[in-house]
Amino acid sequence: MRLLIINPNSSTSVTQRIDAAAQAACQPGEAITTICAAGAPELIVTAEDALAAEAAVTRTLAAWPSQVDGIVLASFGDTGLEAVRARTEVPVVGIAQSAYAMASVLGPRMSIVSFAPSMAAALRKTALGYGHRDRLVAMHMVEGATWGDPGEIQVKLAPQLLALCQKSAKEDMVTSIVLGGGPLAGLAARVQPEVAVPVIDGTTAAIATLRVALGVAPPREGRLLQRAALA
Repeated sequence: MRLLIINPNSSTSVTQRIDAAAQAACQPGEAITTICAAGAPELIVTAEDALAAEAAVTRTLAAWPSQVDGIVLASFGDTGLEAVRARTEVPVVGIAQSAYAMASVLGPRMSIVSFAPSMAAALRKTALGYGHRDRLVAMHMVEGATWGDPGEIQVKLAPQLLALCQKSAKEDMVTSIVLGGGPLAGLAARVQPEVAVPVIDGTTAAIATLRVALGVAPPREGRLLQRAALA
């Protein structure tokens, strides 16, 4: 299985976090490559950021030269998902779609924990858009946080994020917690030993989703990114 993970923002350090989470989840016989969208915003926070990132994603994928079996879009807005699906024959999943689907398998009540109140509306919109209105029972955001390098968000805010996960597990009676936001890739595994319910990492969930999708799909010869169509 050859997977391409594209970070729809342009942060090198966030891309490295996503790649580290992906490589930790990689199994024998799999090859996973992680890239960022050239020319995209450093973080996707506003609707304007999302539009710019979607255009950057399609341009970047159009230039990708190698054959792949599946694509992961690694932002919690699943930025560019429908545009990329319309332009390639390989399975494409977003980390939000996959994380929320994983939560639905684990039980009827989920919460979202993330690093800034400015993320809340977009995270809620995506979860509700995938039909999880009845499952999403709480959202917890770190208040008043500041940062420089987006790739250091999960390090700088680790104590607060852990405390919010513990609070949600205890008070919200959830069956799982989704860590929302590409900059939090890989953090779930580190906080899990101190949280009483499953903590879901979107990157890991997306890789697992593609394993299933590729395992049940009929084999096809020459699955390629359609470069001309993506342009």
